[in-house]
Amino acid sequence: MAVTDEAIEKIKAMIVSGALRPGDRLPKESELAAELGLSRNSLREAVRALSLIRILDVRQGDGTYVTSLDPQLLLEALSFVVDFHRDDTVLEFLAVRRILEPAATAMAAARIGEEQLDLLGAQLDALGERPSVEELVACDLEFHRGIVQESGNSVLCSLLDGLSGPTTRARVWRGLTQEDAVSRTLHEHRAILSALRDRDAEAARAWATVHVASVEQWLRSTL
Repeated sequence: MAVTDEAIEKIKAMIVSGALRPGDRLPKESELAAELGLSRNSLREAVRALSLIRILDVRQGDGTYVTSLDPQLLLEALSFVVDFHRDDTVLEFLAVRRILEPAATAMAAARIGEEQLDLLGAQLDALGERPSVEELVACDLEFHRGIVQESGNSVLCSLLDGLSGPTTRARVWRGLTQEDAVSRTLHEHRAILSALRDRDAEAARAWATVHVASVEQWLRSTL
């Protein structure tokens, strides 16, 4: 095992065991290196690596802290990674979204409040019947994020947020090339919202599946 990898594993073990908790400040570099049996250089490299993936927070002049370890924070790295996808692998990201988003939408049907439903409806009303592709995609992101957040599962919400990058690009392509894409998307959004208002989890799941699958099918035919 490389020295830096060993250092990362040792810090990870401290966090997993509870020796270091969210928000805790790490001991001074010299003390921690001695405690873990590491060189200060390898410890420094490990800290740098763990800060890049939001496990640690290095505060200049103050010290190094364990972050909140909140799923949304930790999964930010996912959105960074998926931005490097190839055009053909966007289909795989869409396939994952087709599995997760309908489930999250069904979960939200039992939990979403009237105020949030009214907000989603107002977003669609403000969009009008002939939005630009850019306006539609921006609304699409907020619409689905607003629903998924009501699923009650922060990990699921963060995963779907991380998948938005490549799937957003696909939605833009679709809006620019498929004649009825805008009207279909608006119709599908209205259908999802209606199912949520009816507290019909299975209808919400079905419409969310149709919504993601239509983008996936279109993209598959163009690649």
